[in-house]
Amino acid sequence: MTQPLRLGIAGLGTVGAAVVGMVARRAEALEASGRSVVVTAVSARDKSRDRGLDLSGFTWFDDPVALAQSDDIDVFVELVGGAEGPAKAAVEAAIASGKHVVTANKALLARHGAALAKAAEERGVALAYEASVAGGIPVIKAIREGLAGNAVARVYGILNGTCNYILSRMEAEGLTFEACLKDAQALGYAEADPTFDVEGFDTAHKLAILTSLAFGVEIDADGVSVEGISAIQPLDLAMADELGYRIKLLGVAQATEAGIEQRVHPTMVAKSSAIAQVMGVTNAVTVDADAVGELTLIGPGAGGKATASAVVADIADVAAGVRRPTFGRPVAALSPPRRVEMQRHEGGYYIRLTVHDRTGVAAGVATRMAEAGISIESIVQRRSAKAASSDPRGQSGQPVPLVLITYAATEGTVREALAAIDRDGLLAEAPQLIRIERE
Repeated sequence: MTQPLRLGIAGLGTVGAAVVGMVARRAEALEASGRSVVVTAVSARDKSRDRGLDLSGFTWFDDPVALAQSDDIDVFVELVGGAEGPAKAAVEAAIASGKHVVTANKALLARHGAALAKAAEERGVALAYEASVAGGIPVIKAIREGLAGNAVARVYGILNGTCNYILSRMEAEGLTFEACLKDAQALGYAEADPTFDVEGFDTAHKLAILTSLAFGVEIDADGVSVEGISAIQPLDLAMADELGYRIKLLGVAQATEAGIEQRVHPTMVAKSSAIAQVMGVTNAVTVDADAVGELTLIGPGAGGKATASAVVADIADVAAGVRRPTFGRPVAALSPPRRVEMQRHEGGYYIRLTVHDRTGVAAGVATRMAEAGISIESIVQRRSAKAASSDPRGQSGQPVPLVLITYAATEGTVREALAAIDRDGLLAEAPQLIRIERE
């Protein structure tokens, strides 16, 4: 009889504990897929912590590297997290020892994915990472396997539940970013230090992985242009609603003639689009491809059970003997990335200018836009009651908002026009600029 596939799990937080439970509950189904699966060893920082698990049947390792090198495991499951330190050292040790690796660590893959994939190829072991992007949504398998016959033009999505929760609450209740962040922290959706999430870095790591899969290029995390959501104000969400949009933090990778754009930023999306309907902590990924057109996957992007689902799916593949190139093709076949700087991005823009309430300001703004060759689709100078309630500053003699929606223009051109408007002394505060993602 085939020997059981033996797992060593490093990291027994919410996800790790859920994986242990799921492997036990789904033992019969996992065995039916090709081979029985058992957890034999574990590692975590604190052995005494109550995790609601009986760990007495598992060998305990204080050091995840020692676990990764143990002869008593066949698969090293890395749920420690972090791009460096114990996680990286343990994954490298596991591969060097001929162990298959299953990980949920997007930061590790974004920074070291190519080197780890090359090492895994050389050792003939799997490096599986479905749980690293969009939690329980099987987007890695969908792109790498389900869409292998397609040429992808664009992949974009809501990849961070914390940001989507905050923006959803701000829109629905007219609350400030700060108030919604505080609630997100109280509910456990945001960390005590939320910078990694709300400033877009978490999304950027996930996007870099999707870019490699979708376009067959080497991972280029440093090539992602990143902006977060902390500058979004209730007025922006109110104006977006009036103009037929919602604001989402999107990660977007798009093929252009000059190369691959990778960008993370708050984005106006049409309320009629599928991705605009995704609210709360839910994630969504849309792939634009030549054969299937637009495909959108929606589901839980985080949480113990959802992420464990993706981890166990990878374990099932290993048990069944499934081996695929980590990023859809051998590392040597991945193309070097051709970065497209954000200044070259072309699209529509929402621009909110807080201007001095005096004669000639709107004309001055329009003149500078025209000089830059930027066409204006719409301009809102009078706020509706809904927008006004989100910003009480519009009193006589006080700075007031002037909102512009542009037709397609380049980022560089828009920035130059805004700089000229500022030099003219027309602005009372820094402008708000949000890109529009067309369907």
